[in-house]
Amino acid sequence: MSGPKKVLLAAPRGYCAGVDRAVIAVEKALERYGAPVYVRKQIVHNIHVVTELEQKGAIFVEEVDEVPEGAHVVFSAHGVSPAVVSAAAERGLQAIDATCPLVTKVHREAVRFARDDFEILLVGHEGHEEVEGTAGEAPDHVTVVNSPDEADLVEVRDPSKVVWLSQTTLSVDETMETVRRLRTRFPQLQDPPSDDICYATQNRQVAIKKVAKDADLVIVVGSANSSNSVRLVEVALEYGAKAAYRVDYVDEVKQEWLDGVQTVGVTSGASVPEVLVQEVLAELSGAGYRDVEEVRTAEEDLMFSLPKELRTDPAGRRDERALGGRGRA
Repeated sequence: MSGPKKVLLAAPRGYCAGVDRAVIAVEKALERYGAPVYVRKQIVHNIHVVTELEQKGAIFVEEVDEVPEGAHVVFSAHGVSPAVVSAAAERGLQAIDATCPLVTKVHREAVRFARDDFEILLVGHEGHEEVEGTAGEAPDHVTVVNSPDEADLVEVRDPSKVVWLSQTTLSVDETMETVRRLRTRFPQLQDPPSDDICYATQNRQVAIKKVAKDADLVIVVGSANSSNSVRLVEVALEYGAKAAYRVDYVDEVKQEWLDGVQTVGVTSGASVPEVLVQEVLAELSGAGYRDVEEVRTAEEDLMFSLPKELRTDPAGRRDERALGGRGRA
């Protein structure tokens, strides 16, 4: 006999400090300079956030050559290569760099290791904006390793001078398996000075692992191009959820997913506003899942200051506002 229907709500979930900083950077740029403000690529990988900013006057472009000369352009939270920075400067663009500081840290590591003539094995997904930006810091020294299986095939020039770095939004478990296989082949492989996978990615994965073992179904709120959201679905399935699906909006939740389901786990990726999670919870409540238990595995209090281009107001006064996870659990 089945028990009462319930929801296990993962925490932390949703907005991280880097996403919050990037979104507020676009809002403040619109406030200060007026519309339009251009943004190279999606500021963060969430369709709802992008749509809201478009309604406020942001124009999203793929490359800086689409931006009118002299206009303001914001670089997304995922970071850009030096070539993009140069291209923006050549067009006389007023650039605002909203790269997450944790991504900037990986960029600096790439520059430093390349300067010391290390070969850099960048664990990440080829084609992802963050990987393109990091690899662009040292293109002659970086090889992207997409998966544990690729670790068995990659070749290096000098096995005594190899280091691994990673995209910040990967599965922690899969990344460690990739590194384990790389180290089997290259015993002198060096580690990055500090963990490259960001705190928010790790915390959300830890929380969903705890939820998944008791869940018949896990719903992850997040967009398809959000690496950390997609990883949450994979982690949920790996750690015991009987089923797991990703949705952008509540209307994508299908009734048949709930058939025979007693316990639903809910979480969201690091670029997802909390309002979208609350809409899912309201829908589940209407379907009889009124008992909501929060499963918290960490507290988050990291805060980032605004991009330097926005730290003073038009009169030159300094804006010391520090940013944390607005809209986050």
